[in-house]
Formats: sequence, C-alpha cells, structure tokens
Amino acid sequence: MNSSPAEGVLVGQAQAGSPRAFSQLVETHQQPVRAFLRRLTGNWAEADDLAQETFVTAWERLAYFDRNRDLRLWLFGIAYRKSMTARRSLLRRMRRDAFSLEGQASASDPALVDARLDLARAMAELPREQRAAVALCLAADFSHAEAAEALDIPLGTVKSHVSRGRAKLLALMGGAHE
Repeated sequence: MNSSPAEGVLVGQAQAGSPRAFSQLVETHQQPVRAFLRRLTGNWAEADDLAQETFVTAWERLAYFDRNRDLRLWLFGIAYRKSMTARRSLLRRMRRDAFSLEGQASASDPALVDARLDLARAMAELPREQRAAVALCLAADFSHAEAAEALDIPLGTVKSHVSRGRAKLLALMGGAHE
C-alpha cells in the first residue's frame, strides 16, 4: 500500500520541521507499528518502548526520507531494526548477568488471554526473521513485497518464511494445515 497524497503532504511538512504534521503521521501509524512489535517481541511493554524509539528515529531521519518510498514500509523497517538491536542487547545482558525475563499477560477474558498466550508462545518458537514475516503478512496485512522491503530481505524469502511459519503455528497450536 503506497502512501496517500495527503500523507505525502504531511511528510513534506514534517520534513520542513512541522511537529504538528509529524504528530499526525505518528497518530496514523503508531498502532500498526506497536501491534507488529508486540507480535514480534511477545512483550507489550518492550513493544511500546520500541515503537516510541521507532518514531523518535523517524523524526531524526525524516530529512533523509525519500518521498517516493512508502512511509509505512520505512517505519516498519525502522521498527524491525530497533527490535533486532534490542534483542542483541538483551542477549548480551542476559549472558553477562545470567538474567531471564518473563512475558506479561494482559487482563481480560481468560479464554482470550489463554489464546493470546498460546499464540505468543507459538510465535516465540519461530525464528526471528520468520516471525517478523508472519507478523507483517498475516497480522499487519502487508503484502509479501511490502514485507520484503520493510525487512530488507528477498521476496522469495518472505514467501517461504510466511508459508513455513504459518504451517508451524498451526501445528504448534493444534490446528489442521489447510
């Protein structure tokens, strides 16, 4: 999905230094970015922090953004790279401190919480790049081409990640493979 003409105008205004225009862009893209990061990390608090970092970085680098590109893809690419950096940092800390983290569950309908936890556990079983492709294509409604651009990996790799990831999720969650 390409950026709309109105979004292009907002990008131009934000590149010219308008915090109001950038705020409108954040309002448009914040929830999808947070949802992607929540699926990718399995941790809501971490995902919210990473989403905030994503938009801070986007503001800092907006002057270099090519308006011929899709803003959404650019933002999701930043979010993915932020999550990879955070993951590497966490692994270094864990090795250094021998510290382990536990996920958090949200309070709502117990059956829904159980289903979300099952899905989060199943997603955690997927390799990171595969998990990112699945989260973008199956949960965030990205096309395979859009996910390939956002993740900076070949289109064929995204397609195989989504196919294998979906099959593994269905197997892990006890569903029949279609």
